[in-house]
Amino acid sequence: MTWFVTVNDRTLEVTRDGDAFVVDGVRVPATLVRTPGRAELRLTLDGRAVVLGLDGHSPSGWRVMHQGLLHEVRVEDERTRELRSRAPVPKGAGGPVQLKAPMPGLVVRIAVREGEQVQAGAGLVVLEAMKMENELKAPRAGVVQGIRVNPGQTVEKGAVLLQLGDV
Repeated sequence: MTWFVTVNDRTLEVTRDGDAFVVDGVRVPATLVRTPGRAELRLTLDGRAVVLGLDGHSPSGWRVMHQGLLHEVRVEDERTRELRSRAPVPKGAGGPVQLKAPMPGLVVRIAVREGEQVQAGAGLVVLEAMKMENELKAPRAGVVQGIRVNPGQTVEKGAVLLQLGDV
């Protein structure tokens, strides 16, 4: 079976080959295990272990946190991809994106202002958790709308920090 894995705006073709996956024609030994009782996945690619935080569903798939970046991830099989390609595209499909706290913590710094246009990957908010500062970055380009927190404020996991609107 072939899957099409889209991370943000990049799509990879993935197939299973025994104890490995073939990603865009390259065979990579890999395992993917969900951690029981935690919202995370442990991915081992070619011997390197990576922990991915799950931040719930988005309209098109999952929101996955890796190294302070929130990624939109969609996995489709061949049939689903074919059906989706035939469906009409709704107007305004981008829409606003909420940046949520991936863990409880203290807002240290807000690096943007309301109305500011930012590029994908731009630093937005610095959140301190367990004595470590985590820079949360823009998952896509957009305009900062509705900053909902202030420096020095304590937030819970899942709290909306700010919203990005379409450019």
